[in-house]
Amino acid sequence: MRLLLRWLVNGLMLLLVAYLFPSISLTGPFSALFTALLLGLVNALIRPVLLVLTLPITVLTLGLFTLVINGLLFWFVSALVPGFHVAGFWSAFWGALVYSILSWAASALIVERDR
Repeated sequence: MRLLLRWLVNGLMLLLVAYLFPSISLTGPFSALFTALLLGLVNALIRPVLLVLTLPITVLTLGLFTLVINGLLFWFVSALVPGFHVAGFWSAFWGALVYSILSWAASALIVERDR
């Protein structure tokens, strides 16, 4: 139940990010839910591999390269989902940053209420 609730919250936060950034667009709530699901899968499966492969540059940049990886994965998911469009890398970078902050805050509120 908690996983389903987080998925719905992430979909809503994705709609909010699309509302805040004109260079990020979603065609509707179902594409937001599908995008949130795919973002979760990509972050669970591909992101750890990329983090290990780019460990030297991540250490060299004191962890800031992780933000670039997040932006690239956000942009990658926009290429896979037909109803989700990101205009370019910088839009993906800032969109991924705001999306992660909003979804983290909303998930923290849900978990606190659930306990």
